[in-house]
Amino acid sequence: MAATELLTEARAGDGEAFRRLTEPYRRELQVHCYRMLGSVQDAEDALQDTLLDAWRGLGGFAGRSSIRTWLYRVATNRCLNALRSTRRRPARAWGNPGVEPPEPTRIGEVTWLEPYPDALLEGALTVVPGPEARYEQTEAISLAFTTAVQLLPARQRAVLILRDVLGYRADEVAEMLDSTTESVHSALKRARAGLGRRLPNDHEPAPAPDSAAEQALIDKFVRAYAAGDVDGLVALFAEDVRVSMPPIPLEYEGREVAADFFAAVMNEGWSLALVPTRANGQPAFATYLDPAPGRPRLGTGLTVVTLAGDRISALVKFDSGVLPRFGLPRSLAR
Repeated sequence: MAATELLTEARAGDGEAFRRLTEPYRRELQVHCYRMLGSVQDAEDALQDTLLDAWRGLGGFAGRSSIRTWLYRVATNRCLNALRSTRRRPARAWGNPGVEPPEPTRIGEVTWLEPYPDALLEGALTVVPGPEARYEQTEAISLAFTTAVQLLPARQRAVLILRDVLGYRADEVAEMLDSTTESVHSALKRARAGLGRRLPNDHEPAPAPDSAAEQALIDKFVRAYAAGDVDGLVALFAEDVRVSMPPIPLEYEGREVAADFFAAVMNEGWSLALVPTRANGQPAFATYLDPAPGRPRLGTGLTVVTLAGDRISALVKFDSGVLPRFGLPRSLAR
């Protein structure tokens, strides 16, 4: 059935027609909400609210834009509302009393961020953006990009994503945000400047996913990380490697500082089992600690690895609460 027919039937109250009309855009809209909010759960909630708002407001859809563009308008404004009403989530204190971490390079500004399972990206990054887009879809879902975007004011964040990631024209964005073209241009200029200060742009490109080069580097990482081999791990790092662990705000930048951190946490009894997955288009590993012989291995979190050429440029460690979203257990039987 053609989209115009589905729209007519949906306006007449046909819920199935509405589902078929909006289903092709669900995955990409959820990714959009994730870029805006930095949280998988919040993105899922925003998507559900978007579809509910769209269903209720379908009679007001005048057809001046495509249904896709209209849905992006609804989703963006729903995310802006969420950002206005959501209280800032508190940072979490260091939770390992048996280990004293070294002095961090800085206290991170982004204390709440979740990794996005690659399984949810299927079909979401194949959409061709508008001609004015600046970022590849895969780059714009990376943890580095997502983290940097969270530091922008909400409206600047929306303008940058709509313009530079999705490629909408300035006049289209102005209509989406009930604003003016001049205001959009101004917000975009400030957003680009803010993003440029925070987004690394001088690294070599990562090896292609599932390539031999990626696998060779990851194999070395797994051997060193699982065994607590600090020297072997640090040898894989880029000079300006970054280590972070939201919602714990401690951040370590530089090979020597990262070496001090891992020397402190990788104690004599360190032994991990690593289960591979992918997050934000990047290699990731669920980590399980051996507590004692005969007991199940306990999930300690998810580590997302950023590669640059033949080096690791960033490690981001998330707590074990994210594991179920990746279909991974909180503990491993022996």
